[in-house]
Amino acid sequence: MPRKLCILGATGSIGLSTLAIVRAHPQAFDVVALTAHRNVAQMRELCEEFQPQFAVMADEQAAQALRAELSTLRTQVLAGREALAEVAGNGASDTVMAAIVGGAGLVPTLAAVHAGKRVLLANKEALVMSGQLFIDAARASGAQILPVDSEHNAIFQCLPNDVQQQLGYCDLKAAGVHKILLTGSGGPFRELPLSELAQQTPAAACAHPNWDMGQKISVDSATMMNKGLEYIEARWLFNCSAEQIEVVLHPQSVIHSMVSFDDGSVLAQMGQPDMRTPIAHCLSYPERIQSGVAPLDFMQLNQLTFAAADAARYPCLALAMECCWLGQWATTALNAANEVAVAHFLAHDIGFTAIAELCQTVVAQLAPRYQDAALADIDAILALDAEARKNAEAAIQQGVAC
Repeated sequence: MPRKLCILGATGSIGLSTLAIVRAHPQAFDVVALTAHRNVAQMRELCEEFQPQFAVMADEQAAQALRAELSTLRTQVLAGREALAEVAGNGASDTVMAAIVGGAGLVPTLAAVHAGKRVLLANKEALVMSGQLFIDAARASGAQILPVDSEHNAIFQCLPNDVQQQLGYCDLKAAGVHKILLTGSGGPFRELPLSELAQQTPAAACAHPNWDMGQKISVDSATMMNKGLEYIEARWLFNCSAEQIEVVLHPQSVIHSMVSFDDGSVLAQMGQPDMRTPIAHCLSYPERIQSGVAPLDFMQLNQLTFAAADAARYPCLALAMECCWLGQWATTALNAANEVAVAHFLAHDIGFTAIAELCQTVVAQLAPRYQDAALADIDAILALDAEARKNAEAAIQQGVAC
């Protein structure tokens, strides 16, 4: 029987890469739901090709336009955030690719988790924002979480099978794991003089040397906030302590992450910097299928280098690692502030180094109120998220970060 797929964020880079693999294995997968924000033209093309049962546009006007263009198809077009959660959690699909970028992906991803589905997690913000709540929901429902991010997928592949089956509540020490080594390229500004960082433009920040990603994730990679969010995600996925995880700069992006064991062994997952590899792994797990990615040619590799991440160059990474151990309030606030900051940077409203300044400001503002607060449900998390975004916008208007 083919897996019945719901793809949240179908028109983004992860969604399109997922569909490329589905296209190559038509007997293995049945696309039953596709979602997007407002890209009507691309959604029309995808719906015509895959003919899903449901298509959801987060934007109401975009949904109306798509309905008009798909009037001759069987696809039911829905609109809004509630519809995203509805199709993620309904019984039409058994597997959900959670690839909506940012905090907007939290609620639909949680809906899939509560429904006990196989969830291919490409939306790292879901764990950054809800952490223990997310893990507890997956354990209660029996949902299977498979990490899509290349780094977390690499770690997953290097871990023993029994640990793979217990994500979120595994015991790394009992499994003989010494440390998780989370690799990152360092982004396009890795060797740029620190004095020139403030002048960097959105175009320069989005010119990642190795990976082809959307604008938001590309900027996050330039600040290494992306690695900070991945650090937080890894904490929850692999139930690790601060002593059991380390960030390592690896500019070539050939080793996607490593696991160090107590006996001195280090297992590394290697491959081309192409997201089709981890996507194919998650789609077919525990089997393996063709991803369309060529294997590494080791004769073409000149060198593999490694270094520590400099906090002066990457203050966003340092802040994210600090927030990781402060509590759920801190990572939720950090993520919200960063989303606002990156949006304003891409709009040329603030400078590159102001992203870190704004994030630090918002976390510091919210600490007195939330550092002892228990965020016990999704409503409390979303309320804090909204407050952090409001504070971030106000700080920009007041010129706190520019």
